[in-house]
Amino acid sequence: MLNLAGYQETDQIYAGIRTLVYRALQTTTEQPVIIKILRNPHPNFNDLVRFRNQYIITCHLEHPNIVQPLALERYGNGYALVMPDEGAISLPDYWQQSGQSLAEFLTIAIQLAEALHYLGQQHIIHKDIKPANILINPETGQVQLIDFSISSLLPKEQQQLLNPQGLEGTLAYISPEQTGRMNRGIDYRTDFYSLGVTFYKLLTGILPFHSNELMELLHRHIAQTPLTLYDFLNAQGESYPQVISKIVLKLMAKNAEDRYQSALGIRHDLERCLQQLDATGVIETFELGERDICNRFLIPEKLYGRETEVHTLLTVFDRVANFPESSLGKEGHRGVELLLVAGFSGIGKTAVINEVHKPIVEKRGYFIKGKFDQFNRNVPFSAFVQAFRNLMGQLLGESDIVLATWKEKILNAVGVSGQVILEVIPELERIIGKQPTVSELSGSAAQNRFNLLFSKFVQVFATKDHPLVIFLDDLQWVDSASLNLLKLLLNESEAGYLLVLGAYRDNEVFPAHPLILALDELHHKKAIINTLTLAALAQADINHLVADTLLCSAETAAPLSKLVYQKTKGNPFFTTQFLLGLYAEGCIVFDPPCSLNKQKGGNQGGWRCDLTQVRQLALTDDVVEFMVRRLQKLPEATQEVLKIAACIGNQFDLQTLVFICEQSEEEVAAHLWVALQEELVLPISEAYKFFQGDQLEDKVEEMVAINYRFLHDRVQQAAYSLIPEDQIQTTHLLIGRLLLHRTSPRNIEDKIFDIVNQINLGIDLITQPSERYQIAKLNFTAGKKAKIATAYVASLNYSETACSLLSKDCWQQNYKFTLLLYELMADTAYLTGNFTRAEMLINILLSNAINILDQVKAYEIKIQIAISQNKPTDAIRVGLDLLSS
Repeated sequence: MLNLAGYQETDQIYAGIRTLVYRALQTTTEQPVIIKILRNPHPNFNDLVRFRNQYIITCHLEHPNIVQPLALERYGNGYALVMPDEGAISLPDYWQQSGQSLAEFLTIAIQLAEALHYLGQQHIIHKDIKPANILINPETGQVQLIDFSISSLLPKEQQQLLNPQGLEGTLAYISPEQTGRMNRGIDYRTDFYSLGVTFYKLLTGILPFHSNELMELLHRHIAQTPLTLYDFLNAQGESYPQVISKIVLKLMAKNAEDRYQSALGIRHDLERCLQQLDATGVIETFELGERDICNRFLIPEKLYGRETEVHTLLTVFDRVANFPESSLGKEGHRGVELLLVAGFSGIGKTAVINEVHKPIVEKRGYFIKGKFDQFNRNVPFSAFVQAFRNLMGQLLGESDIVLATWKEKILNAVGVSGQVILEVIPELERIIGKQPTVSELSGSAAQNRFNLLFSKFVQVFATKDHPLVIFLDDLQWVDSASLNLLKLLLNESEAGYLLVLGAYRDNEVFPAHPLILALDELHHKKAIINTLTLAALAQADINHLVADTLLCSAETAAPLSKLVYQKTKGNPFFTTQFLLGLYAEGCIVFDPPCSLNKQKGGNQGGWRCDLTQVRQLALTDDVVEFMVRRLQKLPEATQEVLKIAACIGNQFDLQTLVFICEQSEEEVAAHLWVALQEELVLPISEAYKFFQGDQLEDKVEEMVAINYRFLHDRVQQAAYSLIPEDQIQTTHLLIGRLLLHRTSPRNIEDKIFDIVNQINLGIDLITQPSERYQIAKLNFTAGKKAKIATAYVASLNYSETACSLLSKDCWQQNYKFTLLLYELMADTAYLTGNFTRAEMLINILLSNAINILDQVKAYEIKIQIAISQNKPTDAIRVGLDLLSS
C-alpha cells in the first residue's frame, strides 16, 4: 500500500521485480497521477542512482513523446517518482488490443523516431528502448517514452565487461556495443538498434534473438543475423513490404557505423513508407537513408590497418580454447600461451587486444584485465589484483546456485590455505568467506606455497567450458613479483585453456629490462610466446579514417589526410585527438542540408574542412603537448582536480579526490563532469550518475566507490605535466599526508600502499624527526605486507626506505623497531638473491643485538643463505655457533 504524503492511492497497476506503480490523486488539486516506487524498502546505492536518474534526465525535457515527471519525493529509504496520468497504457497492451495494421505501426514508429531525434538534440542516450518502456494513449494515439533510469547525459559511454545479469538494459533488446564485448563505445546509435528490435517484435510477435542461456543471447546479438521480417512474414503467408524489412535490418546492424546515423533519417524513411501506403495502398522499395545526414562529429571506432594482427590474435585464442584438437595440441601443446603486443603509446595495442572479446563470448570464456601504473610500481601484483577483482565482480553477478558451485571449486583447489590467496585478492572473501589463518613459512617455502596455490586457483577458471584470458597492460612498468607470477602461469599451468595477453611500449624497454629478461627465461623453458609489433598506420589507412569521419570520398579526404599524417606520424590515438582538436577549433564544420531540393541546386549538406585555417593554426606534433593545450582550455578547477587524479594513477575514485581536494563530493564531481563531457575521463560504473546534471539536495548514508579512469595514458601524462616541476614532490607528499590523515587506524593496512607510495615520492621534503619516524613505520608495514604476498623486491624497497628515514642513533632511540626492520631487510635481501647485501645487514644485526634471543633471526637467515648456496657445512657451522653462544 502506498503511503505518500499529499497523494491518495486509487489502485496498484504494476508490480515488477524492482518497482511498484500506482494510480493516485494529488490531494490538493485532485490531479490524477502515476506514482512509481522502489519495491525493496532498503534499496542499495545503485538502485537509488538509477531511480533518481529518471527524474534528473527528464525533469527539464519538454516534448509530447516523452513523459515529463512532476516531482521526485523522498519515500522511506528511497524515492517516489510522480508523473501525470493522462490515460496512456503500455504499448504491448495496446498492440494486443488493436488491429495491428501497418499504417498504425508506421504512425507509432514515426513518433518514436521523433522522440529519439529530440533526445539526440538534448544529448541524451536512453539505453533501454523496448515496448515495455513505451506508452500510448488509446484515445489520441500519442506515443511517449518512459523509464530513463539508465540513460546518460554523456556523449559516449564505455561499457565495462560484466556478467550478463549485471549489464544495463534489457538483454533481449540490447545493442552489441552495450554488451561490453564489441570493442566499441556506446553512443546515441545504441538506441537505434534497440528501436529495430522493438519494431521486429511488434511486427512479428517474436524477438529476433532468444535463448535461455544469457551468454548465448549476447553472442547472437553480436554475431548472428536475424531472419528478415520479409522472409519471416512471407513464410507465415503474409505479404509484406520489403523496404520495411530493410529499415529494421539497417537499424539492427552490428556496427553502429552501418546503422542509420540520425533519427531524422529514420523518420524520413518511415514517413515515406506511410505516404506511399496512404496514397496507393502499396509501399514500393526505395533507397534507404537519402536524408540520413549526421551532424554529430563522430570518429569511427573500427580498426584500420590491423587485419593481420587481429587474425593472429584470434588464431592464438582459438588454439588455446581448442588446444586438445589443435595441431599444436596433438604435438603436446599444453593450451597455455602468451601473446605480446608491442608498440609506441597510442599505437592501438589495447584496441587490437579487445577484438578477442567476440570469440570469448562464443566460447563462454572469461576476459579479465589489469594495468600496471608508472606511479605504483612497488605495489605487488597490482595488475593481477585488478584483473582478478574484475573476475570476482563477474562471478558475483551469477545466481546463488552458480556462486555456490564456484565457492566449492575454489575451496577444493586451495584447501585450508585460502588465506594465502586472500592476502593478494581480498575480494575473493565475498565468495569463499573468511579463511583460517595459515602458518608463517620461512625462506623459499612461502614462495613455493604461494606458487602452488595460485596455480591451482587460476586453473579453477581456465577450463574447457570457460577458457580464461588475462590481459596485462603496460608491462613496461611491471613489478618483479608479477613477473614471477607470469612465469609461474606460463610454465606450471597444466590444465590449459589459458591465454595471457600483454601490452608494452617497446621503446621503453631495453635488453636488461626485467620484462625482457623474464621473456628470455620463458623462451629458454619452451613457453609458447607470440609477439605482435604494431607499426604506425599507413597514410592510406589515415585517409580511410578521415574519409569515414567526414562521410566523403577518399579523394576528397586526401588533402586533410596528408596534413594529419604529417602531424601525427600515423599514431591512431594522436590522429583521433588531432581531428577532435580541428573540430573544436572550428576548422571542421557541418553544412546543414539546403532547403532547396537537388533539382533546384540544393544539397544534402555534409562535413567540410578549411585547410587554409588548419595550416594557420600553431598545432604541435607532440601528442602530450597537444593534450596539455586541450586540458588548458578546461576550467581551472577541473584542471586542478585532474592534476591530483594524475598523481593517484590511471584509475582514481571520487572519495579520494574529495579527501585530497578538501571539497564536497558535489563540488569535485561537478569539476570532473566537464572532463567527462570532453571524454578525457571515463566513468567505470554508473554510480557517477548520482552527481550528474542538476543536483538534488540529497544525501545517502552508504555510497559506493565512484571510480573513474583517464581516457589514455597520454591524457594522464598531460594532466601530470600541468604540475610545475618544483611542486611535484610537494603535491605527492600533500596527497600522502591527507590520505593518511583521513584514513582510520583500522583501515591503514588496507590502504598502506596508496599512502606510502605517495609520501615516498615527496620523502626528501620530510624533515621533522617525529614525522620521519612515523613514515618509517608506515614503510615497514608496507614491507611486511609485500613480504606476506611474496613480493620480496617490493618488500626490500619499502624496508630500505624506512631505514633511510631513521636517525643515526636509531639503535639507541628505537631499538625494538630498528631490530625488526633490519630483520625484514636482511630476510628480503636473501629472498631476492642479494646475498652480499643480506650478509652485511646480518652483521649489523649481530653487532647491535643486545642479547642472544635478538640474534636468532639473523642466524636463521645465515643458515638459509648457506642452504640456498648449497653449502650444508657452512649451514651446520652457523647453527653450532648459535648453540655455543
